[in-house]
Amino acid sequence: MNIPKSHPRYGSLRTRDLIVEGVKGGITSIHGLIAHGRGEAFDYLIGEKTNDFAKKAIEAAAATLLIAQHPVISVNGNTAALVPKELVELSELIDAPLEVNIFHISGQRELKIKNCLKKHGAKNILLPDKKYKMRFLDSNRKYANPGGILKADVVFVPLEDGDRTEALIKNNKKVITIDLNPLSRTAQKATITIVDNIIRAMPLLNKTIMQCKKYDKIRLKQILNNYNNKRILNDAIKTIRKL
Repeated sequence: MNIPKSHPRYGSLRTRDLIVEGVKGGITSIHGLIAHGRGEAFDYLIGEKTNDFAKKAIEAAAATLLIAQHPVISVNGNTAALVPKELVELSELIDAPLEVNIFHISGQRELKIKNCLKKHGAKNILLPDKKYKMRFLDSNRKYANPGGILKADVVFVPLEDGDRTEALIKNNKKVITIDLNPLSRTAQKATITIVDNIIRAMPLLNKTIMQCKKYDKIRLKQILNNYNNKRILNDAIKTIRKL
């Protein structure tokens, strides 16, 4: 769709188009359209901007990813359609693999997501291994790579589902997520929740990581010691109530 930049909903409509293109290209599940629409509704409620609570969470996420021993970036269909370039940049910044992980079983779609990431320059891409399962999870997302998510101490799971977030926590992993709904199970169960639109959050996360790379571990740990995810979620909910 040719959307004029003067249109008041240009950003929102362009993002929708990216998801639709992802479905047409076999990268995104058709169910991802529903998930995106739900998130978009919450974006309206936070003013369609990156609020202070999101900026604080992004700083904590950057510190966590830099301190991590084995960080892994989980990629599903929606994230591959919306921010493939930014995901590849993040992978390079923190020297972490990108691991494809989707809810609706499709080996063909997993390969298409992998090829999409390769097209944007990714060099370290993992696919789930059906021989290895993560504990406390029954869906297709239980399959993981032994050199990736199963080994990770920190997993970045933007646009995630609550079941796997809970399972990752039970498997003693820290979870960083991007979720526009501060009341979702994903948001509530994650270690760090960035309540923002992934289109805005990913570039800012990468920029913040570049800044935080100048800090020593003591300062990075201070950032984490001062961070409280429940407080961040409460601030997001308060912002929604004010509108």
